[in-house]
Amino acid sequence: MTSQAPVETSGATPEFPETMRRFMERLGFGAKPDRAFPLTGGVSSDIWFVEAKGRRLCIKRALPALRVAADWRAPVERNHFEYAWFQRVAKILPDAVPPLVGHDEAAQMFAMAFLEPEENPLWKRHLLDGKIDPAFAGLVGEKLAAIHAATAGDPQTAAGFATDASFHAIRLEPYLEATGRVHTDLMPQIEKLVATTAATRLALVHGDISPKNILIGPKGPIFLDAECAWYGDPAFDLAFCLNHLLLKCIPVPAGVDRLAQSFERMVMAYRGRIVWEDPPRFERRCAALLPGLLLARVDGKSPAEYITQDKDRDIIRSVARPLIAEPVATLLEVRNRWLQRFR
Repeated sequence: MTSQAPVETSGATPEFPETMRRFMERLGFGAKPDRAFPLTGGVSSDIWFVEAKGRRLCIKRALPALRVAADWRAPVERNHFEYAWFQRVAKILPDAVPPLVGHDEAAQMFAMAFLEPEENPLWKRHLLDGKIDPAFAGLVGEKLAAIHAATAGDPQTAAGFATDASFHAIRLEPYLEATGRVHTDLMPQIEKLVATTAATRLALVHGDISPKNILIGPKGPIFLDAECAWYGDPAFDLAFCLNHLLLKCIPVPAGVDRLAQSFERMVMAYRGRIVWEDPPRFERRCAALLPGLLLARVDGKSPAEYITQDKDRDIIRSVARPLIAEPVATLLEVRNRWLQRFR
């Protein structure tokens, strides 16, 4: 939904929000920052860059209505769970999350360190520029599996992230259910995907594992934007990220082979670290979910902004629809069906 984008908005800079000013003061940075401007890229939150007392920070405040064409609303309490996800993951993989500065529960905002883009480029930008490193995709799979393994079966984490209603509102409804209302003939299969995902509670899920929310840090992937945090089905995280590797084949046709390799490296790195359930069962669930998410990026409430041509939307539909109707058992089979359209 958002990313720690390093770009100032164009035109006149809006006034620094008073609630953020008071928050900065409570954190000990004074009432007037040296510099402050909104960051681009977010549809679900107000995100500001702030420089004060020699520190460069990012402040994020949740919005009740997302900045998209469709009517898409979500509880602002997701800001609390995003901050809690960062706190929890910092205990597992401290280098995989931004350093935290403070949280304002009442105002539903938090502050974290601003990560310099020169040292922490956005993975999405690299992929779209054709700089595709399968080894990095493997690292993402490895780190993601480590988070899931460390939180699997943990009753305290499960109680702290019982966000079923919020996850439905910001993930299952706008992605899958909205797509089912377009493809009514597939509604039974899509309803089954929703029901299976909602009922599977195994580990701490990020919910938006996308290249736009992953920085290429000096020590590996850094995950941003955990607004969708939920104790649920880890297959959602892996399927969500693999979906983006498939989709990037359309705007980056010269990178199809490396994207295919990246897909396989991520699957293999992740699959080898599944310790909380039978790996084939996990993979079947993930392989069934992936085409639903693929179709959602053209016919759900959050279409991929770089899929702009009807012919490309038709490619996605032609691959995803049969796989939703008759799911396959492995993720590589999903990938291979997709690659047939690019060979």
